Amino acid sequence: MLRHAASFRILLWEGALHALVCPPEVMAGQLDRLMGLMGMTSVSFGIVPLGAPLRITPKHGFWIFDEERVVVETINTELHLESADDVTLYGRVWDLLNESALHDAAARRLLGRARVALG
Repeated sequence: MLRHAASFRILLWEGALHALVCPPEVMAGQLDRLMGLMGMTSVSFGIVPLGAPLRITPKHGFWIFDEERVVVETINTELHLESADDVTLYGRVWDLLNESALHDAAARRLLGRARVALG
């Protein structure tokens, strides 16, 4: 069986880099892991900065898998959406949010600031 190479497109809101939902040392490790992802050729990593103009308001977290399935995280459940219309809709939402994201060196600076802020 021939498998395609995996690639990942990640977008985070800058506020998530500063929300302490775990002990600071755990958060520091998570930020370090995110920094490590940035150099990988299979990963596109962007951060939507605080104050960025947005063409759409973020509603909830979601993941798009292989352009075939979307997993939406809500407060009490995960939704698994597999219709082509749903996948297309979430792809457009991702594209709109990505327009406001910083990538590469600018995203690395935001991660670095969040890491320094932890002490």
